[in-house]
Amino acid sequence: MSLTRREAGALSIAALLAASAEARAATPGVMVRSDNQPQNLDPHQVFDVPMMGYSLNTYDTLYRYLDNPPKITPWLAESHTSSEDGLTWEFRLRSGLKFHDGSDLTAEDVVYSFQRVLKLGRAPAAAFLPILKPEQITAPDPKTVRFSLTRVYGPFLAAIPIVCIVNPRLLKANDKNGDWGASWLASNEAGSGAYRLDPASYGPNEKYELNRWEAHWYGWTDNPKPIQKIASRVVKETSTGVLGLLNGSIDMTDSYLPTDQVEQIMASKVARVEKNVSARTFIIRMNNAKAPFDNINARKGFAHAFNYKGFIDDILKGYAERDATPMPNTIWGFPKGVAGYEYDLDKARDYFKKAAAEGAPMKRPIQIHIQNTLEQTNQAAQLFQSDLAQVGVNLKIVNDTWANMTTNTSKPDTTPDMWVHWVSTYFADPENWVGQMYDSQFHGTWKASSWFKNAEVDELLRKARGLVKQEERAPLYEQATRLIVERCPDIFVYNTVELKGVSNRLSTTRFSPVGSGTEMRWVQLSS
Repeated sequence: MSLTRREAGALSIAALLAASAEARAATPGVMVRSDNQPQNLDPHQVFDVPMMGYSLNTYDTLYRYLDNPPKITPWLAESHTSSEDGLTWEFRLRSGLKFHDGSDLTAEDVVYSFQRVLKLGRAPAAAFLPILKPEQITAPDPKTVRFSLTRVYGPFLAAIPIVCIVNPRLLKANDKNGDWGASWLASNEAGSGAYRLDPASYGPNEKYELNRWEAHWYGWTDNPKPIQKIASRVVKETSTGVLGLLNGSIDMTDSYLPTDQVEQIMASKVARVEKNVSARTFIIRMNNAKAPFDNINARKGFAHAFNYKGFIDDILKGYAERDATPMPNTIWGFPKGVAGYEYDLDKARDYFKKAAAEGAPMKRPIQIHIQNTLEQTNQAAQLFQSDLAQVGVNLKIVNDTWANMTTNTSKPDTTPDMWVHWVSTYFADPENWVGQMYDSQFHGTWKASSWFKNAEVDELLRKARGLVKQEERAPLYEQATRLIVERCPDIFVYNTVELKGVSNRLSTTRFSPVGSGTEMRWVQLSS
């Protein structure tokens, strides 16, 4: 199925503006998305929201998060057991599982996939490297996978869905100098998911196309009108995607809509806005390894200089909920009653004076990096820039890309002074937020990019992940979060109501905070 003008219309604002009545006509079976795209297509190298929008459709996992609030659900595995001491876990696979090339998916393939994650040591590995070695993953029989942990790890089951199961035969055939097929998989696919990549369609940071795989193990009897082709396109700005939605060249936008564009979509007859309370926190990061952010008084000054109420009420029109912590207020382990930092320019001035007296270079220009495709990050930066100017701080806004920023945060000296982003739900456990954001052992990952280090916080987080029972872990995460807020490594703004523009052609969308509702096998397409 070749792409039509309808799909190509999302590629540029000029094309969207020029779209004719013919271009607006729906292409049967084809759904066009506008969203960011992963840095490459290897789900063991890249782990972020754009990757989840791709991998949830092309790959399967042992367990899956479904619905809202997210429920961990058997997927490739039909069940699991764990030993009383929490060190041994076994997963039993379903019968009749197949990869896209028709080969059987067995326990040995699961073993290979987890071993590959550990050997590559990239983003998805962070949850497992401290407690699992490659040789501790075995297959006693073709349908059983066994994990023998080096120590108890509370988030283990919660993290299982982040590892995509890949086809070892394809990767071994395309191995280059022992790279585990990484070069090849960066632009190809080796999965078993509900959709298959058309490799010829892939343009890095531009586009890809996925075709429905009729032989998927779950079957399609639950969906009488499934999407036949997903065409994913990157647009330069959120407003471009909204324009495409309204003229019929796009069926679904990203879920970061600015409020003015929410209102524009809601006033239309061809599309709607889907609103979902999520577990996605909005944060302004501060590089604690770089002056003046290595000074706590400077950090607290910046925290008091952001107009939280103005941003949420006036710019976002109330489509968010103030959250003074790095933890979503919908997850267990959230500490109730934390006041955080209110907008108060007098307090900001006082803290900046204290920082300057301690030698912090408060007169140097500060750079804040924004995601140029997401207007809300620019709106936050502009508001911040205006208020900081009133207290003598020169904030310069730098347009950047998600891929570039997450690459640069691997080292303190290349991490921006400040940068704006969300922390989404990759797995439903406090470890997804405070655990991986503020334990110093994760320095070098984008999640830990504030380069915060506190021995007491490290100890609490490591103790929490070394326990199994939620009632024992929760107080430790609460205590750690309170300490983090007190030390003010970052600026914590809100918990998200996800806002996504959706064509009226689409129905029965199934939202989960894990993946932000981008798993398309559930969606029905009317034409």
